[in-house]
Amino acid sequence: MKLTELLAQEHTLTLQSFTNQEALRAGQYVIERALQEQLSVAVELKRNGQCLFYAALDGTAPDQEEWIRRKSNVVLRHGHSSLYMRLYNESKQRSYHTMYAVDPADYADAGGSFPIRVTGVGVIGTITVSGLSQEADHQLAVDALMYLNGQDK
Repeated sequence: MKLTELLAQEHTLTLQSFTNQEALRAGQYVIERALQEQLSVAVELKRNGQCLFYAALDGTAPDQEEWIRRKSNVVLRHGHSSLYMRLYNESKQRSYHTMYAVDPADYADAGGSFPIRVTGVGVIGTITVSGLSQEADHQLAVDALMYLNGQDK
């Protein structure tokens, strides 16, 4: 994916609201898709530091929770998807951790976490998927927000 495409996704997927019920719907979307496609994923949705939804399917490991936390930290720090931050720093030929002086134990610039942005408010949380490739984690998170936003197929 190109940086411009990732920025366009972030702009397009600005929500009008993000309630606990909407977090549940988005989380269930990810889980239902993963079950249909026989994927081993964990997913978390957070708003203002509160975990509103978390689920891990068979085949995941406790490490998934750490990956989710670290990828989500990147989004909350920069307001961009974790995949965007990875590709942005790769395009500059620099290390994310060195550039931003952050501990790899707390930050992972790996795809799969996407900002939950509300119109007139900004980034209020994250949706994070872990267990697949970076690009597939990212796309599943994006698809869930598209579903919430009425943009699903």
